[in-house]
Order: sequence, then structure tokens, then C-alpha cells
Amino acid sequence: LSLAVLLKDTKLGDVKLGQLPTWLAMRDYTPSGILGAVRRGYDRYFNKYIDVKKGGVGGISMVLAGYVVISYIWSYSHIKHDRHRKYH
Repeated sequence: LSLAVLLKDTKLGDVKLGQLPTWLAMRDYTPSGILGAVRRGYDRYFNKYIDVKKGGVGGISMVLAGYVVISYIWSYSHIKHDRHRKYH
């Protein structure tokens, strides 16, 4: 029981590879649990990169890079289809 409580509170980066299935099984996969995880992630990102006294372009550039990657993934099938087309 003590190990389970400690493992549930452990961050993903601190989980050992052998403990990963147990750690994933302890997560809350309900809509409110997922929404809470997204909210915590957004709050951590905002506090670390956006809401700082002396900011830089790091936080905004990560958002833009993420947008570019997601946009590419969404349009990959169209890009792949056009790749094999010959233009004369």
C-alpha cells in the first residue's frame, strides 16, 4: 500500500521503466481526470514560460512549433497524396 501511494504521487519523469504499467494503471482516465491533467499541464507551462518577469521567445516559439507539427500531422495524407503527382 505504501509503494502504491508513493508511486501514484510520482511524476512521470521519476517513474522507473518497470513501474510504468503500474503507474499508468493508477491514472484517472475519467473526463474530469483528463481535464484536470490538461489544466495542470497548462498551468505549469504558463508559470514556467509565459508568466515570468523577464520573458523571452521560448514559450511562444514552443506553442508555434507545436502548432506546426500538429498541422503537418493533420495534413500529412494530403501532402503524401500530392507527393507522387507529376507536374508537367
